[in-house]
Amino acid sequence: MRASVLFPLFPGSGDDALPFADLVGEGAAERLWMGTSLLAETQQYMAFLAGAGYRIRVGTSVNLTPLRHPFQAALEARSLALLTGRPVVAGFGGSHPRFVASMLGRPYERPASAVRDYVAEVRAVLDGRDGLLPPAAHPGVEVGVGVLRPGMARAAGAVADVAITWMTPPGYIGDTLAPALREGAGRDREPPRIATVVHAAVDRPGRVAERLAYLAAANHLSLPQYTDMLRRAGTDAHADDPVAGALRLVEDGVFLFGTPDEIAAGLGAYARAGVDEVVVNTMGVLASEGVGAAARDAAEILRALAGAR
Repeated sequence: MRASVLFPLFPGSGDDALPFADLVGEGAAERLWMGTSLLAETQQYMAFLAGAGYRIRVGTSVNLTPLRHPFQAALEARSLALLTGRPVVAGFGGSHPRFVASMLGRPYERPASAVRDYVAEVRAVLDGRDGLLPPAAHPGVEVGVGVLRPGMARAAGAVADVAITWMTPPGYIGDTLAPALREGAGRDREPPRIATVVHAAVDRPGRVAERLAYLAAANHLSLPQYTDMLRRAGTDAHADDPVAGALRLVEDGVFLFGTPDEIAAGLGAYARAGVDEVVVNTMGVLASEGVGAAARDAAEILRALAGAR
C-alpha cells in the first residue's frame, strides 16, 4: 500500500503547504494531495510548487465538477504533469446540490451519472480522442472520482482510474465499495484502484481525541451524504449533531488516535480492505496547533507506516 499526505487547508500563501510538500520531496510520502481551494486555486498552487522546485507527485481530492468545463479540467491536469514531470491524479466530485445549483442554475438530476459523464469527457480529452488538445509527451494522468456510496462507486468503476474515498471505514470499503467498483467496471476494464483519505492524530499531552476529530471533520459530519455513508458502515453519525458524530469517529476507529505505531496498525486495515493508497490527513492538529505540528504528526505516522510494511 502506498502512503501519501493531504494538505487539508485552503493555502493563503506560497509557504503554507511547504512542510507537507517536503514530506513528498524527501520520500516519506508518495504524493501530495489537496482539495478544492477557494483562496489560492489548487492547480495554480501546485504549479507554484513546481516553479519553487517541488517537482513532486500531486493529486486533487477532489475538484468540484461545477467549477470547470471538462476540457479545462483536462488541460489543467495535463499542465501539472508537464510542469512537475511526475504522474498526476486529477480527482473530481459533484459537491452538494445547493452548491451545484448556485454554479449551474439547478442541481444535478442524477449526480452519479453527471460525474460519470464528466470524468469520461476528461479522459477523452486527455487521450486525444476528440482532437482538442495538441499532442504532448508527459507523465501519466489518472482521472479519479470521489466515492462515498455504492451508486457513485458503480459510476466510478465504469470510467475512473482511481476511486478516492474520504472518512470511509475499511470494512465498508472492502464489503461495499470495492464490490460496487467491480460491478461498475464489468468485464471490459479493470476496476479503479482505491485511494482513501484517513483522519489521524498522534496522542500527545493535552490533546483530546474527540476535540481533534471534531475540528477535522465537523464540516463533513454536517453533510447528509457523509453521515449516511457512515451509518451504512455502522457508525451512528447524524448531520444535525456533528459533536456526537466526532465521538463516534473516535470510538469506531475512523479517526485514528494513538502512538504513530498504533496509527500505522490502524492504517494497515485499509490495505487488507483493498486500498492501494492511504492518504494521511492531520487536519485536526492543523486546526488546533498549526501547520508545523500537523506536518510533524504526518511525518511520524508515515515513518511508522514505512517501518510496518
